[in-house]
Order: sequence, then structure tokens, then C-alpha cells
Amino acid sequence: MASRLFTSESVTEGHPDKIADRISDTVLDAILAQDPGARVAVETLITTGQVHVAGEVTTAAYADIPTLVRNAVLEIGYDSSKKGFDGASCGVSVSIGAQSPDIAQGVDTAYETRVEGAPGAGGRDELDRQGAGDQGLMFGYACDETPELMPLPITLAHRLSSRLAQVRKDGAMPYLRPDGKTQVTVEYDGDKAVRLDTVVVSSQHASDIDVGALLAPDIREFVVEPVLAALVGGGVKLDTGGYRLLVNPTGRFEIGGPMGDAGLTGRKIIIDTYGGMARHGGGAFSGKDPSKVDRSAAYAMRWVAKNVVAAGLAARCEVQVAYAIGKAEPVGLFVETFGTA
Repeated sequence: MASRLFTSESVTEGHPDKIADRISDTVLDAILAQDPGARVAVETLITTGQVHVAGEVTTAAYADIPTLVRNAVLEIGYDSSKKGFDGASCGVSVSIGAQSPDIAQGVDTAYETRVEGAPGAGGRDELDRQGAGDQGLMFGYACDETPELMPLPITLAHRLSSRLAQVRKDGAMPYLRPDGKTQVTVEYDGDKAVRLDTVVVSSQHASDIDVGALLAPDIREFVVEPVLAALVGGGVKLDTGGYRLLVNPTGRFEIGGPMGDAGLTGRKIIIDTYGGMARHGGGAFSGKDPSKVDRSAAYAMRWVAKNVVAAGLAARCEVQVAYAIGKAEPVGLFVETFGTA
């Protein structure tokens, strides 16, 4: 079969866009804990010394958003100006309004009930009286490459990012800072992953370390090799013997986090899903309550695809669903198993 290379990337919790996602979801979680039926759409912008939270929320619950923001940033590890950002002293601005009544009328009472007169969509569950919060298309995907039923490149990239955060927090590499990225290139023979080609790890670090003499060897010893050992030990068949490792290819990475780049909610949608291995409808997840089908329908389609693969019905499965705003029933559903069923 034809050989090809496929690449996926991941980022750590201290990447500016992921900080923004974390803040949006922290606010969402605090509201849903008090009011599970709340309508929440929260967006976050984070930049040098500042966090801006905006969006639409309809609820009777109260959330102390500035405190939630500060705690989230501090938990990630940005707790000092020496690291480029301090959750305790950063500025926090909040601009939250209510959900548009034009949208709310379609979500509160679905098209099937308002227009067609059905007691619920198709006369079934009372929950089907709720309409979709927006139009759009969503995908779910699963494959048998890993125990998680996820594509191997994104799985490995995520594990490396998680390990980067772990060794920073447990003291194995105390000079690391929260911002970081990983990238994994895997060689495929046809549709089968056969060889690890390249690993890229970029991590923010303290100013007094030698990248070549300390950081690169430590990344290999404490991050990459343990992750690869666990991957192979978990039953994944992959040749990891001769991969290329690139650590901080720019040379240094002292300025990171919101000081290095502004962060926005919803800018890591490929990282949040399948690393480019499957299609994407374009909608982000963070800060959105379940009435937003960008999130809930994508999760549901992942559940469907995962169970198809877990049941042995196919080695790969992708499911697309589409909605019209205010309508409970999908307007489209498509299943693709790529000839593996």
C-alpha cells in the first residue's frame, strides 16, 4: 500500500487559547452546577495582564466571574509576573448579557411543537420539546488505532502535552512554564499506522536554563520516552525506534502564555477533536451549554461512532448530523465507515 505521513498537534493547559477555553468552561460549570437549564455562551479573550469575559447568559444563578477567572489561571500555573502572567493581579473585565429572545423562543419550544403542533418531537419524549440552539453540522469519529478509539497521532500528541504539565507540576522539570505545544508525525502504510517519524515539543521555560544541554535531554527522558513506553505497553503496535525529536526549534521559549500571544476561546477546534483525521463542522465547544448543538451534538456523534467501533461493526466510523435552529429533530444524518464495516 502507499506510504504517507500524517501529523496532529496538541497544546498544554497554559497555551493562551487553552487558558481562554478553561476560563469559559469554568464559568459555564459554575452556572450549570446551580442551574442545569441555564443558557450559557461565554467567550474569553486573554492577553498581557488582562482577561476579558463576554457573552450571553440567561439564568437565576450567580457566578463570581472575576474570582473564577483568577482561580482558573492560578491553577494552570500562571502565578507570578516572572512567568509573564499572574492570576492574582491580572485585570478582569466582564461583559455578559442575556440570550436573545429571538433565539430563546426557538430553543424553549421546538419548531415541531410551535408550528407542527406535536406535544414533543414526533410525540415522544418531553425533552424533545427543546429546539436546537443554532443551525450547523457536527461530526463524530472513532477508529481502532488506540484503546481510546481515537486516531494515533492526536492521542500521542495529547499524551505528550499532558506529560509536559505533569513533570512541571510534580517537580521533575521545575524550570518549565505552563505554555507548551506538541506535534506528532506518524507514517501510515495505507490506513495502518506503522512508524513514528517526528516528535516536536516546544515548552516555555525559565530564563536560566540551557536548551541544548538541559531541556532537550530532559524532554526526551522525562516526557517523550515514558509516553512512548506507555503507548507500546498499552498494546499499540508502532515502530518508535528511530524517530526524530525536535525540542524548542526556535532555540528559546522564555516569553509565553498570554504575554507571548493573545488567547481566544474556540481557536483549537482540531486539537479538541480528532487532530485533522476526521472532518469538522466548524463549531467550538468551550463555554457552551448543552442547547448549543456545536457541543452536545458533536459529543453525541462521537458516542455513536465510538460504539460502532467498540462493537466491532467497523474499524473506522464517522457520523455527521445537521440541525436547523429551533428544530428538535436533525435535518440530516450520514454515516461513513470507509469500507471497514
